[in-house]
Amino acid sequence: MTSTQARHTRRAVLQAAVDANARCHDVDLDLFFRGDGEQHTTWQARRTVALSFCAGCPARAACEELALRDGDGRADRDDMVRGGRTGPGLAAARAAQAERLALAADADRDTEGRQLDQLTVELRATATADTDRTVQGRRVPPAQVQAQQNLRVRTLAAQIRQIRTARRARNGWEVAA
Repeated sequence: MTSTQARHTRRAVLQAAVDANARCHDVDLDLFFRGDGEQHTTWQARRTVALSFCAGCPARAACEELALRDGDGRADRDDMVRGGRTGPGLAAARAAQAERLALAADADRDTEGRQLDQLTVELRATATADTDRTVQGRRVPPAQVQAQQNLRVRTLAAQIRQIRTARRARNGWEVAA
C-alpha cells in the first residue's frame, strides 16, 4: 500500500467514525460556525457551548484529525469550532504538526537515517536473493541456504525496527500524526 492509499484509507476510517459516533448529528450545525456579522460577544458565548459540546464527544479526535487534514481554521479568524478546537486552535495545531514533521524529516537525513536506508536495501536484497548456491563446485541444499537467509532477514528487520522505534520516540511520534 502506498502512502497516498494509506491516507485515503485513513480518511475513510475517520469519516466513518465521525458519522457513526459524533454527538453533533442531532444538533443544528450553525452552533459551530460564527454567523456573518455576528457580534464577538455573542459568538464567544456560542463558541463556549460548542467547545463544551465537543469535549464530551466520542468522535472528537477523529473530527479534529479530519479538520486538520482539510485545512480548516485560520490563525487570524475566530469563526468556527471543529473537533473541539477553534479556528485559531486548529491553525496552531497544524503549524505545530508541520514543525514536528519537518524536524523528523531533518532527523531522517542524519547518519542514522542513512543507516536505515542501507539496512532496508540489504533487507530487500537478502529477502529476494536466490537460494541456489554452490560452494567449491558442490551444490548447497536450498533448505540450508533458506534457513540462513531467513535468519539474516529477521536480524535485519529487528535492527530496522529498533532504530525506527528509538527515532520515533525521540521525535515525538508517540503522539498520533
